[in-house]
Amino acid sequence: MNSKFELILGLSLAYTKIFKTMDRCLSVHGISFSEYLVMYELSKMTNQSMRRIDLAEKTGMSASGITRLLNPMEKLNIVEKEQNARDARVSLVKLTSAGSELFTYATQSVLQTADLFLEPLNEQNLVLLLNALTKIR
Repeated sequence: MNSKFELILGLSLAYTKIFKTMDRCLSVHGISFSEYLVMYELSKMTNQSMRRIDLAEKTGMSASGITRLLNPMEKLNIVEKEQNARDARVSLVKLTSAGSELFTYATQSVLQTADLFLEPLNEQNLVLLLNALTKIR
């Protein structure tokens, strides 16, 4: 079979395994890996907020998918809606203080799980893989 196809297939299977593994590790915190990715993107912002459409793009989700994901997160006080000072028609999503605290604890679990998951790779393999992924993206 074509090596490029084999690589795409391998990446797809690795993605699925990573997502499932991270979902399991984050279940003790009551969140999914998708929710964690939302929290991660918000945490990188100086005011910990961004427009929904930008959040969808950063996480690779659709606009409707991000809305479906955010609704329960709002009910659990992980994120909140915030009005845009410049444009009242645009609402922002903001990480709450409770969400920020949850993110901090969840990150420790994610880092531990990543270490275990990637244990078979040495530093040189990690750098090569990261460089290759950066080029593909």
